[in-house]
Amino acid sequence: MNMSMRLLSSAFACPTSETKQYRNVNFILSRSSVRVSSFVNKDVCNRNGRNTRVCCQLMHGHLEESYERKKKLQVSLQKPDFVRTLLIDNYDSYTYNIYQELSIINGVPPVVIQNDDWTWEELCHYLYEENAFDNIVISPGPGSPACPEDIGICLQILLECRDIPVLGVCLGHQALGHVHGAQVVHASEPVHGRLSEVEHNGCQLFHGIPSGRNSGFKVVRYHSLVIDSESLPEVLIPIAWTSTSTLPSIGSKVSDKYNGHEVQTDQSIFFDSFLPEAGNGSSNLIDYGQTRNARVLMGVKHSTRPHYGVQFHPESVATCHGNQIFKNFREITEDYWLRYRSLHNKEKRANSNAYTQVSSASRLYRDFCRSNNAEINTVDQPRKVNHGDKHLVHNNTEMNHKCLKLKWRKFDHLAGQVGGAKNIFCQLFGHEAENTFWLDSSSTDMGRARFSFMGGKGGSLWKQLSFRLSDQSDGCSKGCGFLSLEDSEGSAKTIFLEGGFLDFLNKELQSYQYDKNEYEGLPFDFHGGYVGYMGYDLKVECGATSNRYKSKTPDACFFFADNLVAIDHKNDDVYLLAIHEESSSMTEWLDDTEEKLLRLTGSTSMDLERQYSHPSTFSSHKAGFAAEQSREQYIRDVKKCLNYIKDGESYELCLTTQIRKPIEVLNSLGLYLSLRERNPAPYAAWLNFPKEDLCICCSSPERFLQLDRNDMLEAKPIKGTVARGATEEEDKQLKLKLQLSEKDQAENLMIVDLLRNDLGRVCDPGSVHVPYLMDVQSYATVHTMVSTIRGKKRSDVSAVNCVKAAFPGGSMTGAPKLRSMELLDSIESCSRGIYSGCIGFFSYNQTFDLNIVIRTIVIHEGEASIGAGGAIIALSNPEEEYEEMILKTKAPASTVIDYE
Repeated sequence: MNMSMRLLSSAFACPTSETKQYRNVNFILSRSSVRVSSFVNKDVCNRNGRNTRVCCQLMHGHLEESYERKKKLQVSLQKPDFVRTLLIDNYDSYTYNIYQELSIINGVPPVVIQNDDWTWEELCHYLYEENAFDNIVISPGPGSPACPEDIGICLQILLECRDIPVLGVCLGHQALGHVHGAQVVHASEPVHGRLSEVEHNGCQLFHGIPSGRNSGFKVVRYHSLVIDSESLPEVLIPIAWTSTSTLPSIGSKVSDKYNGHEVQTDQSIFFDSFLPEAGNGSSNLIDYGQTRNARVLMGVKHSTRPHYGVQFHPESVATCHGNQIFKNFREITEDYWLRYRSLHNKEKRANSNAYTQVSSASRLYRDFCRSNNAEINTVDQPRKVNHGDKHLVHNNTEMNHKCLKLKWRKFDHLAGQVGGAKNIFCQLFGHEAENTFWLDSSSTDMGRARFSFMGGKGGSLWKQLSFRLSDQSDGCSKGCGFLSLEDSEGSAKTIFLEGGFLDFLNKELQSYQYDKNEYEGLPFDFHGGYVGYMGYDLKVECGATSNRYKSKTPDACFFFADNLVAIDHKNDDVYLLAIHEESSSMTEWLDDTEEKLLRLTGSTSMDLERQYSHPSTFSSHKAGFAAEQSREQYIRDVKKCLNYIKDGESYELCLTTQIRKPIEVLNSLGLYLSLRERNPAPYAAWLNFPKEDLCICCSSPERFLQLDRNDMLEAKPIKGTVARGATEEEDKQLKLKLQLSEKDQAENLMIVDLLRNDLGRVCDPGSVHVPYLMDVQSYATVHTMVSTIRGKKRSDVSAVNCVKAAFPGGSMTGAPKLRSMELLDSIESCSRGIYSGCIGFFSYNQTFDLNIVIRTIVIHEGEASIGAGGAIIALSNPEEEYEEMILKTKAPASTVIDYE
């Protein structure tokens, strides 16, 4: 095979300037794909059990002649400007962190496929016929390399692609050992989101990286299985080991190119792991090692092939020198092909064939780009929808080309003069609280939040959307369901959405045209548009396979708000905003609301205190909340999670449950006002949907995802929670204990890496960073550990597609996300409903800000429900996890009981 396309760095360039700027060239072939298992006995592994010993009996075969690389041809011996990587995703939640690294280091983004996207024949076509890739990286992932469903085509790559450089990370590392006969066994303990110092033998993969204890080479580990070093065959050479037991994530210094600052602590409070009883039926892997300090194999290389594996995660934000490892792998790849070419010095033939090879590669990359663009910017065809007994056509062209105009007015320093946000909402919208919303930054300390938005049923563009997923057991496509719409005149209809709610919302937002100059001068990004919530079960529109349970509440509810009030808590300013279609003019609402606003006085606030601070009815019998699960059952479920983690099925599982209480008639808005008083939060919300008999009282401290007008995405996951102390001294000690807790650091780090991955799917390479890692923030009832992840959105990605890439929030699922959601569905006893979803806005100008629905009371059809849970990791103690879950229900539950 002519190798000139690998060598001609000056002749082979990416086909478009956009590709040169690292456009995402990830694509999936339209041809059907099958899982690769031809070399693996299917009895080796299944979902319900594993064999006692994980070892590989594969025969070392050779590629058929049709797949052998042809003789390599010689051109000028110089390194290329870029290296082309095929990145195999084992359904992990950290793959796109590797993608981001390689995009910058290689000079061109890798092509990402999942491990069952291509057949072996398709893979060989691109590797050996098209010569499309210089090397292969095999990602981490859940499970075991002995399970065909977990590892897919990767085993055949490692077995047969002997003449292509390969780097395996974590599961990929274990697979490299597995295919050559090494045993993959249980580690002495699962290690997830924790750091160890590593020593190495100085091979090229670790060139320029220090080695050993106190060297500064600390790596993040996410694994429950390891290669048994005693079983290594002669063809595999050990190249790295742990030199210490685990270390705190925040030690003397956490330094990485992704961090905008350094975190300093003096020591770590170390918690011994709770070791669950083995034998949940999912694994009979043998245990390896007896002590925490036993050296664990962290890297191997093949003796004759350019194949490497590392057990740790070089792409983690907290791994030191991880970037250098990927740079070294590029060097290994370049040096390998230079050496290979020098053995086949046939310059004349190389020059004669160079043009055809480069043209072929260029066509391939153009196909990648076209496929990717088509995937993002597909224009859907008209669809059949069901409306009563009639079949209607849901034609997207009906919603296109809406030109919206914005009018707004500003009132300087007015909010405090008229009683603040609470008084403004209650006086303007609270007397008839139906069809109202309030995105309420009720806690603005330390700059956590700045703006609040409120409104009610508005002008001619107002409408309400209510979406319910179809029964997933009926075999329909994932995400399909029924959307009910009601307009400002009260006209209602129901349509069937084959593509799901997010597909509909995406088309709606992209149909709006607007003039950016009209909101010049506004300090916030919500100028009108959709306000509401997305329930957790919409995960089936974002990659999850199914929902085991069906939610009682709608899976999504939104208002289209064309009139709203905004409050700037920093400057105490009030804004009135109204949007209308270009053909109409709308100033009546602005005039009326301005008049009402200016009439407000502080005295009306006192009247409101009397109106809302007492229950509207009195009951001599106050029943408490009933839990979906008893304490004993919840603890058993935690132990199930621990066993899945021990077997490598997940790194972290965010287990949740619900508590419920029948309620008599009460003033729901008064209940919300009481909740915001007790537990003020930066991402609080009130939503009232009377047609659904639904009120939501939310006091969330957590941002899920925000996209601002500068195309910057931000996530602020919370992991790690402890109660406030009764005294100032106790409070300080509890806060310090949280900050230095290895368990809580591990929880937080795993979700930070997951969110970096989710943003990495839709952000410009090199732009994803972590300006704040594991900050401890204090709220009225708890201390929490919060991190901040940011990245620059790619220009070819829509706002809704950013949400799809990250929903549900990783802090509510665990990692890897898809496998963790499957496991949680099998463990939890009911639908999460609105809990674990998100509340916020999608502005008509394609900005959004969404919270995570926690610390929330959902009032629906005569029942109040509160969801709560916590992240289960290998260090978790079941009894302590139960107590943490109860702690998180305390503020909302006591508010309901005291107010009723």
